[in-house]
Amino acid sequence: MARVEVVMPKMGESITEGTVVAWLKQPGDRVEADEPLLEIGTDKVDTEVPSPASGVLKEILVPEGETVAVGTVLAVIETEAEATAEAKPAAPAPEAAPAPEAPKTEAAAAPEPEPESAPAPEAGGEIVEVVMPKMGESITEGTVVAWLKKPGDRVEADEPLLEIGTDKVDTEVPSPASGVLKEILVPEGETVAVGTVLARIATGAPAAAPQQPAPQPTAAPAPKPEPASTTAPESAPAGDGAPAAGPIPRRGPDGRFYSPLVRSIAEKEGLTPEELASIPGSGRGGRVTKQDVLQYLEQRRQHVQQPAAPRTAAPPPKPERPAAPRPTPQVAAGTQEGRVEIIEMDRMRQLIAEHMIRSKRTSAHVTSFAEVDVTNLVRVRERNKERFEQREGVRLTYLPFFVQAVVEALKEHPLLNASVEGTRIIVKKDYHIGVAVALGTTGLVVPVIRDAGQKNLVGLAHAIADLVQRARNKQLQPDELQGGTFTITNVGSLGSLMGTPIINQPQVAILATGAIKKRPVAIEHPELGDVIAIRHMMYLSLSYDHRIIDGAMAASFLRKVTEVLESIDPNLEL
Repeated sequence: MARVEVVMPKMGESITEGTVVAWLKQPGDRVEADEPLLEIGTDKVDTEVPSPASGVLKEILVPEGETVAVGTVLAVIETEAEATAEAKPAAPAPEAAPAPEAPKTEAAAAPEPEPESAPAPEAGGEIVEVVMPKMGESITEGTVVAWLKKPGDRVEADEPLLEIGTDKVDTEVPSPASGVLKEILVPEGETVAVGTVLARIATGAPAAAPQQPAPQPTAAPAPKPEPASTTAPESAPAGDGAPAAGPIPRRGPDGRFYSPLVRSIAEKEGLTPEELASIPGSGRGGRVTKQDVLQYLEQRRQHVQQPAAPRTAAPPPKPERPAAPRPTPQVAAGTQEGRVEIIEMDRMRQLIAEHMIRSKRTSAHVTSFAEVDVTNLVRVRERNKERFEQREGVRLTYLPFFVQAVVEALKEHPLLNASVEGTRIIVKKDYHIGVAVALGTTGLVVPVIRDAGQKNLVGLAHAIADLVQRARNKQLQPDELQGGTFTITNVGSLGSLMGTPIINQPQVAILATGAIKKRPVAIEHPELGDVIAIRHMMYLSLSYDHRIIDGAMAASFLRKVTEVLESIDPNLEL
């Protein structure tokens, strides 16, 4: 026998660790190569990890809920040398005498292989395979969310054929050719590696009713009963936030598929499968999305906050594993603390919190400030914005000007476009600028403008508008959230004068742009000397890693950004 180690995979350039969300197999269970073995979560994505080999899961080294570094051994699989021996009992069947005699005695036996060649095209066409596409540099697998066609249906080239998804991305896959969908090889809800053949299309074949029903998803194994569910099955009514009685299945009682992230949030928040099934879905075919679950939880908390008559306390269920008990959102009256409300963080907020704390532990944060006169910038935008939007189809905001100024400053201060690995400073030669985008009240993401130094103002405006729109519609590719070398957060768009932003690891600096306000300012007039004038002013806040960036360099960087913004030609035409 051979021992194969299952390690925490690297999910992206900036991902250094991951959390074991759930084990899908237990020690002693047999697993097949590429069969989902466990679910892991990072601050970017939740995904299933396939088994690297066939064999028996001998040992789990990292329990559920624990966060470990990339490369950590999670489990050990023992490949079975007896696998060949297990296949040998089937060998006597070909040796049996009736097998070779059958072709001689019965001519009807010969046509039997023909049904197996059903995928062969009719009328001289050819078979075209539909494969799981590669949706990003760091994406190695995807989940079939829904098939939009059935075997026997005719499809046209580039017509949507199925929907695949990850935590961040749900997208349709077009048909690679025109023809008839002859066979579906991967059912809905199954996660497979990039390049896996999902279906076959016969070109030149006429549409016909399918010879056999479409493959049904393999039924998920029944969850093992938990002790808590046997002692108090009714002790966690909806709204209490108690842990669910068991794992949420991949597919609900109404047939809807639940993504790994939706199931993780539901289990974390104590939703039962029945409660999750009652949530209206806004996704394709009524599928429940992450936003649907978060909205339901918010409505549930608001309902629980209303004062209610005290009820008889039920004994709390036993926790599935040692953990601090989750307080129930409630209004406590008549106590010394007064009226309080307890709200549990949702998963996105927990991941943001963890990422921010890790950044503060990693980098020695220092923040410097600068004041900028952006009167010329405001005049340029006001004069050009209507014409620009009519011509380009996107709004002209201040952000492209800020990005352009930052790139100019980074060219003269390359250490701010770097990262730190131990005692090494990795200076990046490309300028990939991250732009923080708020997602309502649920959190924020930082999509990245690739090669910002090679784009002019019009190109930057298009790139920013595209990223912001797709970020808010949850249509970003996972790789579009990774690989940034410097980040800009526009706190002024929310009304803040300034801020002290936290560095987006593994970067070493982040710039916050404050609100633009009109104020009386002393300026030097070429003819009148010092005068008081009404000018448009704003503050810049630069947080930087003091391990490699000193105050003098930070001040010089801010001075360069200020110089670029203040030197904008007020008569600039865009």
